Amino acid sequence: MARKKRKQHDAATILRFTPEHLWVRADGERAQIGLSDHAQAELGEVIAVELPGVGEEIERGSTFGEVESVRTVQELMAPISGIVTAVNLDLDDHAELLNEDPYHEGWLIEVKIADESELDDLIPVEEYEESVTAD
Repeated sequence: MARKKRKQHDAATILRFTPEHLWVRADGERAQIGLSDHAQAELGEVIAVELPGVGEEIERGSTFGEVESVRTVQELMAPISGIVTAVNLDLDDHAELLNEDPYHEGWLIEVKIADESELDDLIPVEEYEESVTAD
């Protein structure tokens, strides 16, 4: 089966990563959260996603959803605290977007950041990329 070529992320637009392989792209008081390319590759074909609703509060370190692949189910741990302002509803019918374009079309949720200092605890792009290529 031919795989659709995934777009590579633009390192300048991705602010930070988590050890659990989520990315956080912050812009002012809002941030988009998604699954890294490394994570989607490890999961394999994604078949379903469960995410919180708009208006729900997420707390850093707590589970905010899950991703189901043909291999496993992975819980999603919140990288930052905040109120969910948007959910990628396209994933309901097209979960494969997480595999095909994890940094753009396959984003998971957007939140209003509760504490911007939490971003400082996340992994810089270069450090993250070095850690996943060393595996």
